[in-house]
Amino acid sequence: MHDLPESMTFIDHGAGGEPEVLVATTGPVPRPAPGEVLIRVMAAGVNRPDVQQRKGLYPPPKGASPVVGLEVAGEVAAVGEGVDRFRIGDRVCALANGGGYAEFAVAPATQCLPWPEGYDAVRAAALPETFFTVWANLFGHGRLSSGEVMLVHGGTSGIGSTALQLAREFGARPFATAGSPEKVAACLEFGAEEAFDYRTQDFAAEMKRATDGKGADVILDMIGADYFQRNLRVLGQDGRLVIIALMGGYEVEKADIRPIMLKRLVVTGSTMRPRTAAEKGVIARELEKKVWPVLSAGRCGPRIHATFPLREAAAAHRLMESSAHIGKIVLTVA
Repeated sequence: MHDLPESMTFIDHGAGGEPEVLVATTGPVPRPAPGEVLIRVMAAGVNRPDVQQRKGLYPPPKGASPVVGLEVAGEVAAVGEGVDRFRIGDRVCALANGGGYAEFAVAPATQCLPWPEGYDAVRAAALPETFFTVWANLFGHGRLSSGEVMLVHGGTSGIGSTALQLAREFGARPFATAGSPEKVAACLEFGAEEAFDYRTQDFAAEMKRATDGKGADVILDMIGADYFQRNLRVLGQDGRLVIIALMGGYEVEKADIRPIMLKRLVVTGSTMRPRTAAEKGVIARELEKKVWPVLSAGRCGPRIHATFPLREAAAAHRLMESSAHIGKIVLTVA
């Protein structure tokens, strides 16, 4: 620890608000608690929960850093008591509980993974949030298996592109919705069997057509209320709806829940951040065993849409909120 600087640059969001509240400032370098590692950050992923936190709508859990940022890649700079897997100098990516928009960040060692073979810091930083989320929800809560039909909304987002690639990799039939012809084409590149422009097509009708009336076995949904009724229509017998975000609201008015009973549907959902380090550690080990070899083989990796220097976090958030990107947005740290 004596070789570390006392201070670092990080991005402060103050009392919250529009992207302009994100400004670079200086503060103390955090110290790893028992079971944690300190990472010298080389790159940090940008995600929609970051936007929500900046707006004051997604507060960090108790004890977590108030600094925005949930995924980082870099080198281990120090280890806390009880950490024996990682050593100073190891290159890791991590699902952090906060603090990622900074030159140094701490993360539980159980939430750290080595970089896949051939990856640099930018690509490694684009992995944790989306891969933890997709694996836990699509293959965990959603129980997606080979041969089943999967629909993901927002197929060109970090979550969507990951879901399409992993569903295809593990033998499922992936479908997606997207918001433009360009994004529909990108979904096909990510492995979608078909993709539907939600601005011009009725995705519920199109899914029934594409599956000869069977419908989807699993829907990974980031929209929430606005799509709830149509999602129930799309699901086939014993289908599973997994809700992971609420971009279209959280209150459903006058919903017809009969399809849940008639088709024996399961409606579930989750958030990643409140899970314990032990729970996230289980996901990390599953990813390392089942997905990291796929990434190291050159398949199912993230598409990087744009990178910004750490000090330009506001510009990165403006791009995120525009929804003009395809794939991941990443901050780089000099």
